[in-house]
Amino acid sequence: MRALHRWKARGLLSALLALAGAPGMAAVAAIPNASAYIEQADQLRTTDHARFAAMLAHLHEVQPAIAPVDQWRVRYMDAWEAQFTGHYPEAERGYDDIIHRSGHPGLAAYATAQLLSLYSLTRRYEEAFALAERGVAMLPSVKDPHARYSLLRNLSQALYLADQTDVAIRYARMMADDLPPGETLCGPLFLEMAALDQAKTLRSDDAGLARAIEVCVASGKPAPANAAWLMKAEVLVYEQAPQQALAILDRIDASIAHERYFQAQAQSLRLRAMANDQLGRDAEASRDALAAIALFQSGDIDEALRDVYHVLYNVEKRAGHAEAALSYFQQYATQDRAYLNDASARTRALETVRQRALVEALEADKLTKQNGMLKLQQALSLKAVEASRLSIALLLAVLAAVVLWLVRTKRSQLRFRQMSRHDGLTGILNHQHFMAELEHQLHELASRNAPACLVLLDLDHFKAVNDTYGHIVGDVVLQRAVATCKQQIRPVDIFGRLGGEEFGILLPECYPEQAIVIANCIRAAIEATPVDVDGHSVAYSTSVGVASTMFSGYGVQGLRREADAALYRAKRAGRNRVMTDLQGDGLVGV
Repeated sequence: MRALHRWKARGLLSALLALAGAPGMAAVAAIPNASAYIEQADQLRTTDHARFAAMLAHLHEVQPAIAPVDQWRVRYMDAWEAQFTGHYPEAERGYDDIIHRSGHPGLAAYATAQLLSLYSLTRRYEEAFALAERGVAMLPSVKDPHARYSLLRNLSQALYLADQTDVAIRYARMMADDLPPGETLCGPLFLEMAALDQAKTLRSDDAGLARAIEVCVASGKPAPANAAWLMKAEVLVYEQAPQQALAILDRIDASIAHERYFQAQAQSLRLRAMANDQLGRDAEASRDALAAIALFQSGDIDEALRDVYHVLYNVEKRAGHAEAALSYFQQYATQDRAYLNDASARTRALETVRQRALVEALEADKLTKQNGMLKLQQALSLKAVEASRLSIALLLAVLAAVVLWLVRTKRSQLRFRQMSRHDGLTGILNHQHFMAELEHQLHELASRNAPACLVLLDLDHFKAVNDTYGHIVGDVVLQRAVATCKQQIRPVDIFGRLGGEEFGILLPECYPEQAIVIANCIRAAIEATPVDVDGHSVAYSTSVGVASTMFSGYGVQGLRREADAALYRAKRAGRNRVMTDLQGDGLVGV
């Protein structure tokens, strides 16, 4: 599935560089000589892909006459072609087969590097980072310079995806320090820039980026050169320089069309749409955004889709088409939520791999210590052994008691800490810690001038529920309301109980329109989930007030005051509705 992978300009060339991962080979056109013919085909992979594909097809026609070692090289090229065209399961099977069955160490090293790239592209981050750990351990034993270069390249890519910028740059520079024959500085320079871009520190006037573009263009390989240009165009778009970005895209448009590489086409259309949106060219922005969407399949998740849906939302909003704008905003929100989840998945995968490596190291250390103890015991006399065993047993008993005490103490500390920070009934943050976290987050968001919204909820007629059904049922209603809210908010949102039946939610990185959608989803979900007690259905609802830092500032008191005022208006207007601090714009959700 071609659109499973999250990519930007840096990911595009990383994929292309990974797909170039084989030894530099001299082009010798002699079909009776299978090795020379395979070398010639390999040389054309990124310079003339159409001719490479034709030569690969020809190799399949004569494959029965090819020696076994060259047949494995052809199978490697098949897997490469499958990855290039987006057939990832087929590519994975090919690389795995080469690693375990070819018996060719050099080719197995190439396949390992390619498999690392494939895992990153398909979001299988835990497998990618685990394979990267093995790749690091493998490096000292890899003697083939091309195989070592390929491993370093894919390790750099995997590590900048894991936000390990310094280590990723170090591996890229190791590639540059030991270039194998036939390779240029295009790959190392670009990977270094990609790591800086991932860390949000790359600028369009960076001398390193200019040099990477120059070297990649001079390499004579259009696909890597196009990707380098696309990276600069993307940085220009984010620097609010759309005219310069469009000039670059016009320059490489013909080359991208000739290459017909899916990711480059989608990236180019995405950047065109964003640049035209910044220039207020609504017709062109809409055209490019819709063309980018047409490249994908229904149900695909991709960062490019997120950005072009946001462009379409902006266009329709400016045109005053509220219904179309809301539809595109909802699709943007879906893609944005998936993007945030993807970033979270990378972090969790890296932590899992690190923890696993730590456990394995501890187990190895434990075995080493046990072996040393056995050797010592064998050197002692029978009495010394018996005394040693008794001492060890006593020591272990004491250590076990100490460890058990420490574990229990730690658990108690964690439990008390949890109780002090969280509401005992609902499990969410209590009033004190919610307000502390709110102040901290608003200060951090203010330093980046990033938007946020505060949502206050108050269950309607909750006292009547307690009076009619009792406090036990009232507690169940509160717990059900909290569970319903959790299903509607994002992992990055902060949720707390302010007291009684009143709750607060901070939505960081959230514009007012998105907050209105989320608040209405919460209100509708609560209204649709009554509590069943003794055969009776207890219906309840909530009133919601929303305030945005875009209108109320980043001060805790001011933001809460506006949210409280909006909540009060919701109560006065009849309850079971959403009110915001955007009355002047008419953006009051109901």
